[in-house]
Amino acid sequence: MLKRFSISIEENLLDIFDEHIQERQYNNRSEAIRDLIRKAFTKKEWEADKEVMGVINLVYDHHQHQLQEKVTEIQHDFHGLIVSTTHVHMDHHNCLEVIIVKGKAKEVQELSDLLLAQRGVRDGNLAMSTTGKFLH
Repeated sequence: MLKRFSISIEENLLDIFDEHIQERQYNNRSEAIRDLIRKAFTKKEWEADKEVMGVINLVYDHHQHQLQEKVTEIQHDFHGLIVSTTHVHMDHHNCLEVIIVKGKAKEVQELSDLLLAQRGVRDGNLAMSTTGKFLH
């Protein structure tokens, strides 16, 4: 069930928000506001160390001595958090590893930090998400 409410906002802030809406191609202000609210509550779940979901992306040089083994070892140490992994050979030197995780926020962050800190990891990030429980 949708509910309507109104807000008051400074004109310059509304102009900036409308630019954001156009850049992100939202259909209307309501969709953009709902998205911002969801993001705020997702962040709150992570800060409260609740059960969360996330995606860890790693780009690394597979020629780096023992890096593949170390990445696998770390994943085995955190096997209870890992839902799925995908490994892509980008070119002769580089691989992309995508790891979908679910668990307590601090443990997920610890796993991400360990993986991203490995020598030979060229790029990576943790995309934080929610289990969706608060979205009902």
